[in-house]
Amino acid sequence: MKQKTKIQSRSTKNDETVKAIPLACADEKAAVEFMESKRWDGSPSCPHCGSLSVYQMKDSKTGERQANFRWRCHDCKAQYTVRIGTVFEDSRIPMRHWCYGFWRAATSKKGVSALEIHRQTGLSYKSALFMLQRIRFAMADSVIGPLSGPVEVDETYVGGKPRYTGQSKRGRGTNKQPVLAMVEREGRVVTKPITNVTGKTLKEAIRDNVGWNSAIITDENSSYRGIGKEYLGGHHTVCHSAKEYVRGDIHSNTVEGFFSIVKRGLNGIYHSVSKEHLHRYMSEFEFRYNFRELEDGDRTVMAIKGAEGKRLRYNTPICKQS
Repeated sequence: MKQKTKIQSRSTKNDETVKAIPLACADEKAAVEFMESKRWDGSPSCPHCGSLSVYQMKDSKTGERQANFRWRCHDCKAQYTVRIGTVFEDSRIPMRHWCYGFWRAATSKKGVSALEIHRQTGLSYKSALFMLQRIRFAMADSVIGPLSGPVEVDETYVGGKPRYTGQSKRGRGTNKQPVLAMVEREGRVVTKPITNVTGKTLKEAIRDNVGWNSAIITDENSSYRGIGKEYLGGHHTVCHSAKEYVRGDIHSNTVEGFFSIVKRGLNGIYHSVSKEHLHRYMSEFEFRYNFRELEDGDRTVMAIKGAEGKRLRYNTPICKQS
């Protein structure tokens, strides 16, 4: 009975974002106004000087907004649109497709492929991929401050099946890309594609992302040995090779659960991800996990707000954005 009441209360919740999304994905004016309301929260400002003294530019004959939905600043006299200063600046993709892309990327648990966006919107595959990569860039850096409390740490390997017969080995010792994840119990996750799984690399990543007063929990990988001396809660391990998976509250089930979602997305939705762009896909999974407690509409708004102040250009070297 309690479960039915909870489901009913959530389904009848007045979520303005969810109500506005269908029209924003179909009508360009509604899409622009939706983006303006979510980016500026009712207080539009100039992206050039930060002034709040701005106004909409309107057609002198009809009194309606101009077709390109421009604004003008009273102080610096600059003209701009909601696109300026975001990941969709200078993009020729209609804003309604950006709304649809943000919605799907933020609400699809395992992600959405560029091919599906291509089919649903009519955009070319190249444009759909262009858009999704920039949405993933907007989702990056979803964790502010170091992780704390019990923090589970584990690594996984991303890559296809062995191409040649006799190469049945999985994980360590293959050409697959290692990815490290650090997860707070019932909290946030930070991921990081790494070059190798040596103790130096793993410990450096942990130091960069986990607070000193935390407890580190890993499997029996010897590369983590010695890290407990640097943390107030010490270092605790479970021995998977001996079929030990839980010992009291010592386990790595949380981080392995996160990796299961990642693998289902990479294998089932994206199928193949290059090493050069893997960090963007991991940012996407990281974002959805860190805001999993939010309703779909609120999570979409968080992604849109993350687009502020970010640009990703074709001529920007990939390594400088990782």
